[in-house]
Amino acid sequence: MQQEALEAPLTGESVAEEPGLARKPLSRPALVWQRLRRMPRFWVGFGIFVALVLMAFVAPLVYPFGPTDRDPYNMNMGPTTLHWFGTNAIGQDIYAQTLSGLQKSLIIGMIAGPAATLIAAFIGAAAGYIGGWTDRTLSWMIHLLLVIPSFYIFVLLSPLVKGLSWLALTIFLAAFSWMIMAQVVRNQTRSLRNRDFVRAARYMGMSSGGILRRHIIPNIASLLIIDATLGVVAAIMAETSLSYFGFGVQKPEISLGNLLADGASAAVTRPWLFVFPAGVLIILLFAISLVGDALRDAIDPTSGNNRD
Repeated sequence: MQQEALEAPLTGESVAEEPGLARKPLSRPALVWQRLRRMPRFWVGFGIFVALVLMAFVAPLVYPFGPTDRDPYNMNMGPTTLHWFGTNAIGQDIYAQTLSGLQKSLIIGMIAGPAATLIAAFIGAAAGYIGGWTDRTLSWMIHLLLVIPSFYIFVLLSPLVKGLSWLALTIFLAAFSWMIMAQVVRNQTRSLRNRDFVRAARYMGMSSGGILRRHIIPNIASLLIIDATLGVVAAIMAETSLSYFGFGVQKPEISLGNLLADGASAAVTRPWLFVFPAGVLIILLFAISLVGDALRDAIDPTSGNNRD
């Protein structure tokens, strides 16, 4: 009984309290959740992330100032009980603007990150499973996009997309963020395509698309979940960087990037213009990174970072 109890965490099986009765083996999602809930860093990251989401989408409903409202009696003022993060040179509330920028960053990141993972999943799986000229063509396209820095592509295309909404930026980030993961998926698919369960599905007459959807992609879902989570961080950082340099979200729309750009010149004389948007951005990236790190260790306990 003592030996079974020691082996249970390794096999995913739990032993019943009564002698001779063993519970059913845990499913993979249940096993991942069992590991996750024992990781303090997951709960810290998840709690901070939920708080920031509520702050971005609920707080503006009750806060008395909007991002474009002006207070002519409190211009260039530091944090007060009336304006929590202070005001800028024309009396706009920095807290309201930070909430608006946080909301934009969350939406862009939550769309662009998973979308890039989906593109990587289907292109990489198709290249790895079909092989031949399809593999060569898709691999050539992946290598070409990896060679050309996406930042410079967007700089060149910025005159064409400046008049468009932030959705254009979201589509761009998703379209140029999938190549590395596609290579990983391609290699994983090549190792799976000759497995017995894939051969059996092929002999039963299942189409290539059906095999990819039902057998290949579900078997690499762990990698895709981790990539989608960390892809949110990468998309938020990319959007902030592009907006900071004037190629991303354009005014009058607000993002954390253009708030940082506006406050950088006054970071010493009026630090609240820069410190508060930067602090919110750092906390957001930290929270998502904690969740992604915990998720990686829960899915792959052999990753070497399972410290909890």
